Amino acid sequence: MQPAFFMETTRGSSKGAKNDPIDDNENGIGPVLPGLPDDIAQRCLSSLPPSLLFSVCHPWRRLLYSPSFPPFFSLYALLFPQQNRNAAVTNLAEIVPQNSIEFLSFDPISSSWKPLPTPPQNPPLHLLHRHPSFLSRNLPVQSLTVSNHLVIIAATAHKLFPALSSPLVFHPESSRWFYGPQITSPRRWCAAGSAQGVVYMASGVGSHYKGDVARSMEQWDLNKKRENWGWENKARLKDGRFSREAVEAVGYRGKLCMVNVKGKAVKEGAVYDVGLDKWEEMPQGMVGGWNGPAAAAVDEDVIYVIDEVKGRLSKYDGERDCWVKVIELEQLKRAEQMAAGRGKICAVSANGERIIVVDVREEPVRSWEVAPPRGLEVVAVHVLPRMISRQC
Repeated sequence: MQPAFFMETTRGSSKGAKNDPIDDNENGIGPVLPGLPDDIAQRCLSSLPPSLLFSVCHPWRRLLYSPSFPPFFSLYALLFPQQNRNAAVTNLAEIVPQNSIEFLSFDPISSSWKPLPTPPQNPPLHLLHRHPSFLSRNLPVQSLTVSNHLVIIAATAHKLFPALSSPLVFHPESSRWFYGPQITSPRRWCAAGSAQGVVYMASGVGSHYKGDVARSMEQWDLNKKRENWGWENKARLKDGRFSREAVEAVGYRGKLCMVNVKGKAVKEGAVYDVGLDKWEEMPQGMVGGWNGPAAAAVDEDVIYVIDEVKGRLSKYDGERDCWVKVIELEQLKRAEQMAAGRGKICAVSANGERIIVVDVREEPVRSWEVAPPRGLEVVAVHVLPRMISRQC
C-alpha cells in the first residue's frame, strides 16, 4: 500500500449523524465497539487515524466510509487517454479530436482510484486536450478548488471555441455535479483562481480575441446563497497580456498572484488585492523565482512553486521577497501542475505520467509517487474531502 497522504478528517462537515446511524448488526457484521451504542463508538473512533480504522476490522472500515463519519481528504484528478506522441501523422482530416475526459479520485487509505459520478450531459460536455491542428501543444483544461468544491472553469471545444458557458462544479460530500452561473463572456486561456471562497476569472480569449475581455476581471462568490449567484465585474487589468496562457491565479494572504507566461521565459507578474479591488505590481523576487507551476495551501498563507527545469520545490518568503528551497527532486522536473493541501504538495509531471506527493510538514521532507490509472495521463490534481457514498 502506498503511503496515505491525507490522514486528517474534516470535523463537523457531515450533517445528520444522529439520523444516519451505523447498523452493522442488520448485516450480521457486529457492532462497531461491543457494549457501546454505535453513535458513542463513532465519537470514540473518530480521533483515530483513518488508516488504522481501515486495517483493523470490517465494522471499523464500514464506519470510516459511512456518510456520518467525518471524511478524510483524497486526491482528485482530471485525466485523458494516453496517445502516442511519436506517431506519424499522414492525414490531419482523418484525426478525430479527443474529448474523452475522465474524473477520478484516489483513495489514500485503500490506495485505489474511483470514478466520479458522470457529469451532467445537458449541455453535452466536450473538452479537448489535443487537437490535430496543434499536435505539439496540449490544450488546457482549467480547474480549481474553492470551499471544498472542484470547479472546471475553462477549456477548449471543437473549432477552438470556449467549451464552458458556465463553471462545472463537483461537491464531493454530496457526490453531486452542478453548473454555476452563466459566464458573461465564455473564454479559454484565462487567469483563474480562488481566494476566501470566491472564484476569480481574468483575461482570456473567446472564439476570437477581444480587448475588453482580455482586460476584464470577474468574480463569483460561492459564499452567497445559490439564488444570488452571479458574476460581478471587478477592477480591469491594464492590458491583455494575460490572455496568452492558461494562468494560475494563486490566492495568497488576501491577494491573487499570477504571471502571464509559464516556465523559464521572461514574464510579467500581477497581484490583485481582493479587499481593495485593486491591481498591483508583483514584487521582483516573487516574479523572478516563479519558474513553474504554483499553488497555495488551503489557508492561503504559504505559496509554493516548482522550478520545472531543476525540480526544485520552494516556498515564498514575503518578508525577504525571495523563494526558499524546500526540496529538490529529479521526479519534479518537467512539473506541469500542482496542488497544495493538508501539508502535502501534489505535482503532475512527465507529461501526466507521474503524480509526486511531497510531505512538507515532515523533517526531513518526505516524497513518494502515486501512479495514475493505466492508459490515462493526468492533466490536473486537487485535494478535497473524499466522496460520500451510501455503499461501503
